[in-house]
Amino acid sequence: MSSPSADLGAALAATGYLPSPALNTALRLVTLLGKPLLLEGPAGVGKTQAAKALASALGTSLIRLQCYEGLDAQSALYEWNYPRQLLHLRLLEGQGQRESEQDLYRPEFLLRRPLLDAISQDVAPVLLIDEVDRADEAFEAFLLELLAEWQVSIPELGTVTARSRPHVILTSNRERDLSDALRRRCLYLWVDYPTPEAELDIVRTRLPGVEGRLARQVVGAAAYLRALPLAKTPGIAETLDWVEALVALHHAALTPEVVEETLGCVVKLREDQAVVRQKLQALMTAALQNV
Repeated sequence: MSSPSADLGAALAATGYLPSPALNTALRLVTLLGKPLLLEGPAGVGKTQAAKALASALGTSLIRLQCYEGLDAQSALYEWNYPRQLLHLRLLEGQGQRESEQDLYRPEFLLRRPLLDAISQDVAPVLLIDEVDRADEAFEAFLLELLAEWQVSIPELGTVTARSRPHVILTSNRERDLSDALRRRCLYLWVDYPTPEAELDIVRTRLPGVEGRLARQVVGAAAYLRALPLAKTPGIAETLDWVEALVALHHAALTPEVVEETLGCVVKLREDQAVVRQKLQALMTAALQNV
């Protein structure tokens, strides 16, 4: 009999996402324990995609809160639809009726932002709190309270309690240190760049028509690029973009000319491209060693 963790792994693989055994187990624990999972690691290693794949594997909705500097609790929870409220007021005035607070603050005038939306679902969604390290400490403190209570107070309507507790994934690129309190509340996993073998499996799964030699060359080149002192290290998405571009251009193999022609698919800064061009011969050697 297969284990529940293996069943989830199969469901994730069916979405085109191939997690490591550790990530597969961590995602399974999210569903079993109801605890948030904090995924840290460099940009481009598939942290956000893990939440998307989990939602697809569970057959539920994905609700995403993209964090940014200056994000506050109100922006993440709700706001009132002032244009609709104003229109409603004018309608009442036209009918000769007097408005009351109850007329203005009704559920149909409430715009649910991601956090309120997540606790308002009948079926538990996957709540992705993306790049939580971009938000400030004040928002992090509010988030801790929400993760503990799973209820929100709306002064005009009262308290809203979660119908179904969401499956929560938080991601961080470690632009700032998160509090110990938040870390204690979460399961934790560091997500690094995949091994060449694992990345090759990802390429074959996501782009099944690609020729094996080309895929191996690109994966070997990507691994070499990640070892260079680049300002923006290419992630898995860049590897997939590069392979897809090479296939679209009918290139069967990497050559120095092909790398030069398609470098913008994988290296996205002018300064980084200059570094790569200086190492082009070594890059080609790394690509060919993987064949």
